[in-house]
Amino acid sequence: MFNEQHKKEMPLLGMLGLGGGIARAGGGAESPGLTATGGIISDYSDGGNVYRSHVFTSSGTFTISDLGDIASTVDYLIVAGGGGGGAWVGGGAGAGGMMASHPDMPSPRRGSAAPVSATSYPVVIGGGGIGWFQSGEGSALINGTPGTDTTVLSKRAAGGGRGGDWVTAQRESGGSGGGGGHPSALPGAAGNLYSPSSPAHPGPAPGQGHAGGSGGGSPTLSTGGGGGAGAVGGNASGSVSGNGGAGLQIKIAGPSATTGVGTLNPGPGEYQWYAGGGGGGHHNAPNTAGTGGVGGGGNGLAGNPGPQAGSGLNGTGGGGGGNGGGGGAGWGGNGGSGTVVIRYQISSGQSGTASATGGANNGGGGGGGGVVAATSQSLPAGPRAVVIGAGGAKVPGGPSGIDRVDGADTTWNSLTAGGGGGGSNYNTGNGSAGRATNGNGGGGSQGGSSGGSGNGSGNDGGDYNPSGYASGGGGGAGNDGADGTTSGAAAAGGAGVANSILGTSYIWAGGGGGVRSGSTGGAGGTGGGGGGGGPSSGGAGGTGGLGVGEDGTGEPESNKGGSGAVNTGGGGGGGGQTGNGNPDARGGGGGSGIVIIAYPT
Repeated sequence: MFNEQHKKEMPLLGMLGLGGGIARAGGGAESPGLTATGGIISDYSDGGNVYRSHVFTSSGTFTISDLGDIASTVDYLIVAGGGGGGAWVGGGAGAGGMMASHPDMPSPRRGSAAPVSATSYPVVIGGGGIGWFQSGEGSALINGTPGTDTTVLSKRAAGGGRGGDWVTAQRESGGSGGGGGHPSALPGAAGNLYSPSSPAHPGPAPGQGHAGGSGGGSPTLSTGGGGGAGAVGGNASGSVSGNGGAGLQIKIAGPSATTGVGTLNPGPGEYQWYAGGGGGGHHNAPNTAGTGGVGGGGNGLAGNPGPQAGSGLNGTGGGGGGNGGGGGAGWGGNGGSGTVVIRYQISSGQSGTASATGGANNGGGGGGGGVVAATSQSLPAGPRAVVIGAGGAKVPGGPSGIDRVDGADTTWNSLTAGGGGGGSNYNTGNGSAGRATNGNGGGGSQGGSSGGSGNGSGNDGGDYNPSGYASGGGGGAGNDGADGTTSGAAAAGGAGVANSILGTSYIWAGGGGGVRSGSTGGAGGTGGGGGGGGPSSGGAGGTGGLGVGEDGTGEPESNKGGSGAVNTGGGGGGGGQTGNGNPDARGGGGGSGIVIIAYPT
């Protein structure tokens, strides 16, 4: 659950991670968006909303497991591979075709958001074309190739066209067209078409790119640049070959300073530029070859044979540069591979993800979430993403090997409160360690005797005691969880830590209570920890927090651990044995986290 409150006092931030969890952030806030895997995943804020992006620079699968409650559509950027540049008086190659539904894509080329369902979508990233290669006048030893199409979500971006070359004078159309080479002042090839190597050839690819530039012919021996997603390739002018057409900036993976996605435009110093055309080569040095278009286009090369012309940048779909091929020998630049970026809204100012619990079947208590309190945080004007990691789902009883589930982290303004470690289950190893730099460990059970370690400043979960068949309590933000007992009530969860940012002192992030055979469940730690399950009777939920942890239950009510209190970061209580007639015994879910921001007015 998300909760952000403001109070008139000196700046102080309180952040609570999660103990064991609820399945999804809930309460009065908006539910989260869809849940998906695949690619490189990151979250960012834009216009007051929080988005998640998935970046693919190699083929893979985008899998949606839950549509959530915001929208069943996704935005996309799809860029095909760029073409290979010419080798002998060779033109620059065209960039890979671009398709996008993001607002940065100019209208009317912009597509609509793609409808999705809970299923898997193959992502096929198009490779860059091979640059022409020849060692002397005559037939090419290696023919240049166009870029390969990129496909996802039933959409196909067209590979970029190869640049012209003296041997065949063949420059090809593509998502963006290749630039004209020699022997005559050939116009550049058209864009917005599928290349001859595409399964969709000869169909149109509307709105995906631009044409290549024209070559200069004799006696200048200058060539045209390849087309880009944002502009046509430059025409040869006298002794100067054409530049590659500019690409486009599509800020679908985050703000313009986001690195590692697309490439840099040195002018404004901003990233996420894609699909620049290759620069044209020039036969005679020191005449001027064309430069690659911003967005990953390769530079052309003038004069003497030897090095390869500039290749398009992988992950951008940039076209390869043309080579001048002095003496009839040259090597055109390869095209850059394509990319896919998918994004969707996950919240309006907040985000939750599923995580940590108390263990089932004689399970250890879940660890409480980490707590961060900081003063005088620097807040320049602008949006700040608030990411609330929700607690993990309640762990059911039987089969005995079901794994523990950790709490997720809560973040704001470069601060992180680590989720609590899940309590151990019968036969599933030790309690989990706390997350990030301050999460608290889960309690140990028969499957692994040790409680999970606290991370950094976090506290440890209690150890399992085999003499009493007794699990440990989850660590709290203030104290370690108690070790398993041999008499009396089961181990209690560790106490949380007090903070008065709301004007009243509340305790936050208590650990979940443990379980002992034949006894009362362990009490939840103060600060919202859930009580442990029976079998005799359940332990009491932890008090003193913004909410009270749920009590555990015993016979004959099914041996369930109590859940941590919402918005306290309290750990879930361990569940009782499932072999005593209660197949639905389970560990308690962890309480969700919270961010509180206070400042003077």
